[in-house]
Amino acid sequence: MQKKSYAPESLMMSYGYNASEHQGAVKCPLFQTSTFSFNSAREGKSFFELAYGLRKPDKGEEPGMIYSRVNNPNLELAEQRLKLWDGGEDAAFFASGMAAISTMMFTFLRPGDILLFGSPVYGGTDHFIHHVLPQFGVRTLMFTSEETEDDIRALLHAKYPGEVPSFIYVETPGNPVNNLIDIEMCSRLSESFVSGDKKCLLAVDNTFLGPVFQHPLKVGADLVVYSATKFISGHSDLIAGACVGSKNIIAGIKAMRTFLGSMLDPHSSWLVMRSLETLKIRMERQALSAIKVAEYVRNHPKVETVHFLGFLEESDAQKKVFDKQCDGTGSMISFTISGGEAEAFRFLDNLSLFKLAVSLGSTESLAEHPATMTHIDVSAEDRQRLGIHPNLVRLSIGLEDPGDLIAAIEEAFNHV
Repeated sequence: MQKKSYAPESLMMSYGYNASEHQGAVKCPLFQTSTFSFNSAREGKSFFELAYGLRKPDKGEEPGMIYSRVNNPNLELAEQRLKLWDGGEDAAFFASGMAAISTMMFTFLRPGDILLFGSPVYGGTDHFIHHVLPQFGVRTLMFTSEETEDDIRALLHAKYPGEVPSFIYVETPGNPVNNLIDIEMCSRLSESFVSGDKKCLLAVDNTFLGPVFQHPLKVGADLVVYSATKFISGHSDLIAGACVGSKNIIAGIKAMRTFLGSMLDPHSSWLVMRSLETLKIRMERQALSAIKVAEYVRNHPKVETVHFLGFLEESDAQKKVFDKQCDGTGSMISFTISGGEAEAFRFLDNLSLFKLAVSLGSTESLAEHPATMTHIDVSAEDRQRLGIHPNLVRLSIGLEDPGDLIAAIEEAFNHV
C-alpha cells in the first residue's frame, strides 16, 4: 500500500528534484550563475510579466528563470523543501535572518502604521524595531509574555487610543530566556485589528524551536520567520534567513526581496539543502543532550535560576502555552550564576569544549553573555524587566557527548 503523503524528513532528499533531468545526479547541481537565457523574446516577456506581477500565472504556470536576484534553481528548491516543515504554501530565503525580518516588515508596514511586538527578541531585531523603523514613520508598542490579551488591548488603548496595529511580531521562545508567548492569543488579536480592508498580519520568529518542535502556522500565525543560520543550516558555515506562509503573502515578500536584493545566493541555498536533510535528527539529538545538561545545571549550588522549557511546572501559565503550541523542549538553556558579571565572565572564560561565541543551533556547543553581547543594545531598563541580567549565561547545546559537556561545565564552575 503506497502512502499518500510522507513526513518532511523523508522528502528532504528528493522533493522538487528530478535526477533524470540532470544526467542522473542524485544531488541537485549547483547553479552558480547570475543570468539565465530565454528560448525566445516572447518567453522573456512572459517571465518578466510574472516577475513584476503584471499578470496572474496561467493554470500550472511557474515563474521562469531570469536573474539570480529574482530566482535561481537552488534557491527555489531550498524554498520548496523548507515550506514542508511548517505546512506553508511557499517560502522565501534571504541573505540573513535580519534580511528576512527587515524585508518582511518593509513589505507590510507603512509610515504611520503601528507595530505590536512581543519581547524579548534577538538584539538585532530589537535595534531594528526601536531605532530603524521609527526613521520610516512606523510606531511601535511592546508587550511581554506576562501580559494577557486584555492587558495588551489596554496598553494599546492607552498609547494609541482608537487605533489598531497593522502588524504583530513575536519571537517565541524568546531569546535569551526561553519565555513563551501564546500564538493563538496573538492570532485572536490580529483578527480583531481591522483597518478598512487592511488585515493585521501575525508573524512568529520560530528560530529557537523550529521547524521541528513548533509550527506557528498551525496555531494561527500568518508568517513564520527564521534565522536559518541557526538550526536550519546548523553548521556555522553560512548566513541565511527565511519566511514561510501562504502563496499570496510570500509573493509580496519576494517582490520586495527582488528590489532590496536580499535573496540568498545559489551556493548558500545549495548548502541549506544539505542541512535540511539532517535537520530533524540533529535537533532531536541536541534536545536530548540539552535535557541532561540542564538537569546538571539546575542542581548546581552556584546556579540561581535556569530557563529551560523542560522545567516548566504544571501550575505555570507558561506550561499551558507550551503544551498548546510546542512539540519539544529544544536545546537552548540560559541560567543565572550566583554573583554578577564578573562571575559570569569567569565561568565563560574557563569553559572548555563550548565555543565562546554568539549564534546558536549549530553542531558545536556555544556559550555567550547576552547582556554584553547579543543584547547589549537593548535598553538597561528593558534588560532588567526581561531578565537579561549581568549574571545570565546562554548555552546552545550541540552534538558533542552530553557527559563531556557536563564535565566542561563542572570545571568552569570550579573557577567561579
